[in-house]
Order: sequence, then C-alpha cells, then structure tokens
Amino acid sequence: MSEFIELNDKKLVIDDRYFETVSVPDCFVVSANKLGHGHGEAKLYMGSKEMMKNFFGGNGFKADCFLLKKDLLTFLKAIKKEYDYPMFNYQKKAHLSKLWKERSKEVAESDEIISFTVEDQAQIEGDRGYVKSKDKGFKLIRQLSLPLVSCLSVIRLRETNGKYKFYWKLFVDYDYFEDKANALVFNYGGKKNKGKNRRLGQEKFRRTLLNECPQCPITHVADTALLMASHIKPWRVSSNIEKTDPKNGFTLSPLYDKLFDKGFITFSDEKELIISQWLSPDARTKLKLNKIKKVNELPLDDERKQYLDYHRKFVFRG
Repeated sequence: MSEFIELNDKKLVIDDRYFETVSVPDCFVVSANKLGHGHGEAKLYMGSKEMMKNFFGGNGFKADCFLLKKDLLTFLKAIKKEYDYPMFNYQKKAHLSKLWKERSKEVAESDEIISFTVEDQAQIEGDRGYVKSKDKGFKLIRQLSLPLVSCLSVIRLRETNGKYKFYWKLFVDYDYFEDKANALVFNYGGKKNKGKNRRLGQEKFRRTLLNECPQCPITHVADTALLMASHIKPWRVSSNIEKTDPKNGFTLSPLYDKLFDKGFITFSDEKELIISQWLSPDARTKLKLNKIKKVNELPLDDERKQYLDYHRKFVFRG
C-alpha cells in the first residue's frame, strides 16, 4: 500500500527515501555558524555521486525541492539550546542567541512551503556527489544549520503527472552531542572533573532507571548487559534534574534504543508504536516493526508522558 504526504490539498506518493541522512558539514554553513575559518561554500556534499544521481534524476539533474516552514520552526526550537549555550566554538558564538531570534523571525515570515531547485555539480571530478542552489530554501539550510549537529533527510514524492518533488527536512543530531560529551569522560587535565561528573550522572540515571524498568518493554530482555538507558528528552536539552530523572527514560534493547534516539520511532500516550515515514519500508519490514502495534509493557505515567510529548515534537522524525 502506497504512503502519501499531503501538500496543498494534494496527495503525493512517497516514492523513495534518500539512502542516507546527510550531516551538515562545517564547510557548508554560513560564516557565523562555522567552527573553522573562511566563509563557507554554497555546495552541499550528499554522499556517493552514483547514489545521488540515481535518486535525483541522472547526470546534470535539476531537482524541484521544498522545505516546510513548520518543520524549520520546529528545528529551530529543537536546536535553540545550542544557539543560546553553545557547546562548540562557533565563529560568532557570542552572537548566536541574537541570531536565533533573527532567523526565527525570518522563517516565521516565510511562505508555508519554501520551494527551491538544486542542481547537480557534475563538473566536480571524483565519486563525491554535490548539489548547489541560489534559491532561498537552500540558503536557509546554510543559515539555520549548526555544523555536525544538524542533519538532513530527503524524501522523493511522485505527483499524479509522474513528476518528482523532493521534500527536505532538517533535524538535530543528538547523537553527535552525546558522543562529544562522552569523550569528556576520557579527557584529562582541566576537563577531567567535568567528564567524571557526567559519568557519575549517567551511572545514577541508569541505575535508578533499571530499578524502575528492569526489562525492555518491546523484547522483554532483562539481561542488564544488553539493555540501554535511553533518555526520552535528550541529555543535551535536559535540565540537570531531567538528566538524572528516571522518568525521563526507557530501558530499551540496543536496536530500539538507536531507533528511538534517532527519532525513527516514538510512542503515543496509549502505548502505540509510531514509525517515522522517513524510515524506509524495506527497513521497517526487515526490522519487523510493522508487526508491533502496541507496546503494552511500556512504563507510562503522567511524568513520562510529558517527556514523551517533547520526543514526539522535537526528536521524532514525523
């Protein structure tokens, strides 16, 4: 059965998903957002040139693309803490909070659907695929994204006339924040205590969560060596209390932990499994996700429902 996305009261068939999530690199963003030096470049690396051309339309393609204003506003809310309290040393670090307000205003005043065209940069030799555009939508991606912690996914939609449109969406890569913070545990010198405190916080969170939720509610695995203490509201955007609050967690098997952290699955307040349209049907079938309708053992109370509401709004790839 075909999946659809509604756009301007029309149903467009989901034809395919881009084969990988595209991490927004430092060289692509505007100068204020950069970690390195220079002004950035207007072309975006998309991965394998062959896969890129197969997806977007062959050698020398020009692809009709769009962003949704509501998606960009959600992204800005999700990444606001990094703008306000930067974890990384961006070129305009001291001005990012002000820039967030200016950029949010610009997006809020944009059309609901922001169309743009990307072009194949076929002149670049090698097997690395790049796209470029001079349109506002593409410029907004460069302007709003913070490097490494922002990523893009693309869905190919088929219109009734057989033509394709490409739906782009920005997400926050909370995994990168987590990996960077975890690295502090192994640092010495000035960062040693910070890493130690964080490790102790994680250990406390895991210990109290396992006491409350001793098994994965999906697989029913209870071996603690095979269980992950998954934050519902990501560590990076949680308060100090929320970081160690067991109500801000589920105990999940590694596969479901990764799907949940990446926003490919979430849950309703009625314990129903919700699967992202950004996860391919092939992956869903192989992971047998379509067979899971309701997770009756999911530990949900009013406190966890509040955290889960955040996950559905800002982490889930809906």
